[in-house]
Amino acid sequence: MEIKANKINGANAVIEATISMDEVNANVEKIAKQLAKTANIQGFRKGKVPVAIIKKQYGQKLVEDAEAEALREVLSKGLKELDISNDALLGEPTISKFEKSDDKIEVEIKVAMRPEINLDDVDALVPDFTKPEVTDEEVEARIKEIAEAQAPLVDIKRNRKMKEGDTAVIDFEGFIDGEPFEGGKGENFELLLGSGQFIPGFEDQLIGVKRDEEVEITVTFPEEYGAKELAGKEAMFKVKVNGVKVKDDVEINDELAQKLLAKEDATLDELKAEVKKVIEQEKLAKLYNDELKPKLLEALVEKLDFDLPEFVVEQEIDMAVNKKASTMSEDEIKELRENPEKLKELRESFREEAEKSVKATFIIDALAQKLGIKVEEQEVMQTIYYEAMQMGQDPQKAFEQYKAAGYIPAIQMSMVEDRVLTALLNKKIEE
Repeated sequence: MEIKANKINGANAVIEATISMDEVNANVEKIAKQLAKTANIQGFRKGKVPVAIIKKQYGQKLVEDAEAEALREVLSKGLKELDISNDALLGEPTISKFEKSDDKIEVEIKVAMRPEINLDDVDALVPDFTKPEVTDEEVEARIKEIAEAQAPLVDIKRNRKMKEGDTAVIDFEGFIDGEPFEGGKGENFELLLGSGQFIPGFEDQLIGVKRDEEVEITVTFPEEYGAKELAGKEAMFKVKVNGVKVKDDVEINDELAQKLLAKEDATLDELKAEVKKVIEQEKLAKLYNDELKPKLLEALVEKLDFDLPEFVVEQEIDMAVNKKASTMSEDEIKELRENPEKLKELRESFREEAEKSVKATFIIDALAQKLGIKVEEQEVMQTIYYEAMQMGQDPQKAFEQYKAAGYIPAIQMSMVEDRVLTALLNKKIEE
């Protein structure tokens, strides 16, 4: 067996070998003898089956097993020559050449290793930024907003025309082509005018209406409306205004602070301090997500230099090509099948972005290990559950759909990336 192993770069290596058929035949003999000790073949006692019978019975399967054993030996010796441990391998080795002749087999095995990334200068790549400030006016405005949200609704005393911000207490019934439709009726429904809760145009037509008045409102259901039988249809609603409510005034004082902070001796100053922290976090999160995280990831990809495993890049290109193909016509796909150069040109057009994406993934993975950041599947499930509930969906069903589609690892990686970048930016603030 002749073996030649060569490290192409820090992430890729190739092992070339010539296996003589004598070695393959020797493996066949060895495997056949081992099998003869355990095989159950009719007419022979267990352990007493002649090797010739085993060869006749298993024929081609013995040859395939013998070749596979020779390949394992090639890989083992090649890795030893390259001084690469099995733990350092990434993915399965790829047999890129397997050519048989009468007296030998010529093989080529490509292996990929997890790239080594020097993270010593990462902190220097974190962009400089100023922590957002919060003004007293912003704090007061937020507390006023919270107080108004907490305020109870009360009936207005005088019978004036309704305006945006009022809550109309209404009875309504909807008709399409003169016929009532399912789900189009309600009694004493409280509708905040300007909230956009009802079909576009409905709330606007209640502006200027008074208590005890009856009106007819005509609207058109949006084309993308959830109930397909109503989508795009014009409807007429008979509406009676039973009452008009507004938010009662709530005093901003220590009592409000005690209620909001659930603390008996809380003060308004404490509430202001807590609200200031919340606004600071909101501003910081917006700065991180809109500006700093994309800039930091771009800097990491641009400045950190290391070799990428070829097969991972090719897989990323495969996904990009498949995604593109899903938007192409049958004629365009046919042209790609019949014109290898055209397909090659398309693949190469995705290479740069694929390399950036793969590079980013390895960088985030290395930083996560260095910083001790992990995201368990349980956390991914909780995140999906929360978002599903926010959107009024069945959480369990949403999670199962994501899992069936194979999206869980991508969501997990996205959460890891977010935490890694956040940790680097938080460290910058502390410094």
